[in-house]
Amino acid sequence: MERKQIDWEKTGRRLQLLRADNLTLRKHVCRANNFDRKECAGDCDNCVYDMDANISRAELANVFHVTENVIFNWENGITAVGLEDMLFYCRLAGVSLDDIIVYGKSVEV
Repeated sequence: MERKQIDWEKTGRRLQLLRADNLTLRKHVCRANNFDRKECAGDCDNCVYDMDANISRAELANVFHVTENVIFNWENGITAVGLEDMLFYCRLAGVSLDDIIVYGKSVEV
């Protein structure tokens, strides 16, 4: 039986692309960062914020309750993303794990 190995560098690049291009993720991060400050009415369709702008690592880190450096390490394949965080990321972006994870070499078990 083969055991698939995750290519964290390529998976990290997909996380970068999600942060830059996924509108669902962008809306959630915007709402999470601005709602408590009373700067968000929760109506993303009529939002005053520019939804064409990328999410910063700092904004995403705030949602995950981690440092900006952790997001950098995930996106550059330096450290693996924990399963709970990966599942949360998928839920926020409205994608499946298979849409994000890139497999590398397989190991025979």
